[in-house]
Amino acid sequence: MTAQVLDGKALADELRASFKERVATLAARGQRPGLAVVLVGEDPASQVYVRNKVSACEAAGMHSEKIVYPADASQSEVLAKINELNQDAAIHGILVQLPLPKHINEDAILEAISPAKDVDGFHAENVGALVQGHPRFIPCTPYGVMKMFEKYGVDLAGKEAVVIGRSNIVGKPMALLLIAAGATVTVCNSKTRDLASHTRRADLVVAALGKPRFVKADMLKPGAIVIDVGINRIAEGPDAGKLCGDVDFAAVKEVASLITPVPGGVGPMTITMLLANTIESAERILQERN
Repeated sequence: MTAQVLDGKALADELRASFKERVATLAARGQRPGLAVVLVGEDPASQVYVRNKVSACEAAGMHSEKIVYPADASQSEVLAKINELNQDAAIHGILVQLPLPKHINEDAILEAISPAKDVDGFHAENVGALVQGHPRFIPCTPYGVMKMFEKYGVDLAGKEAVVIGRSNIVGKPMALLLIAAGATVTVCNSKTRDLASHTRRADLVVAALGKPRFVKADMLKPGAIVIDVGINRIAEGPDAGKLCGDVDFAAVKEVASLITPVPGGVGPMTITMLLANTIESAERILQERN
C-alpha cells in the first residue's frame, strides 16, 4: 500500500481563489477585510511568517498592516497598539506573531485582543466557544486540517484518533474539533507511557510535537490516516538544511492510506485559514451593522 498524498498547497490555492470574490463583494459594500500583524523582535522565522501573511492578504485583495517593534519594546507599548487596533474600523483581524520576547507576558497580550478580532482563536473567550462547540474563530492550523478532511471526503465519525501534542495552538483545538466531528480522541504528550501502543490502534494520527521524523512506520496500523503538522529544519547529516515534518514520510507513506507531506501539506493551509477567519470577521461585522 502506498498512501494518497493530501495536497495542501492545491487546496490552499483553490480556497484563496474563492476568497478574492468574497473580498471584492465586501469591498464594494465598503468593508474591505483588514488584517493587522504585530511583530516584536527580529526572529528570522517570525519575520518570514509575517511577510508571508502580509503578502497573502495583498494577493487576496485584502488590506494589511504590519506593525514591527524592536525586541526591547515594552509590554505597555504593545498593549497600547493592540487597544488602538481594537478600535480601528478598518481592521477586522489582529494577530500577534509568537513567540514574544521573554519580558512580555504572552497571555496578557493575547487577552488584550478583542475577541471579535482574534483571528488566531487564542483569546480565552474564543477558546471557550470552541469547547462549547460554537466557535467564533477556529485556530488556523486545525481549521486547515479539517478543511483537508472535508476536501478529501474523510468521514471522522467513529474513528479512533490520536493527537500527539497538547499545545494551545494545535493539539488542544485539534482534539476538540475531532471530538465535535464524532471521533474518539486520545491526546498524547511527552509524558505519555508507551506512545506507540496508542498510535498503533488509531485510525487517524495527528503529529504536532516538533520532533523531526519522530513518527515511524512501525508505530502505525496499516491504512491509518496520518496528518503531519510539524515543520523542522534538519540540523546535520546528508539532509542538513532541508525541511521535514514530525513523520518519517518516506517510510510511513508505505503503511498509511492518506498522508500529508512537509512541505506542501498542512503548512499552506494555515495562512489560508487566517485569511478565511479575517474575511469571516469582516462579513460578521457587516451583517451586525446591517
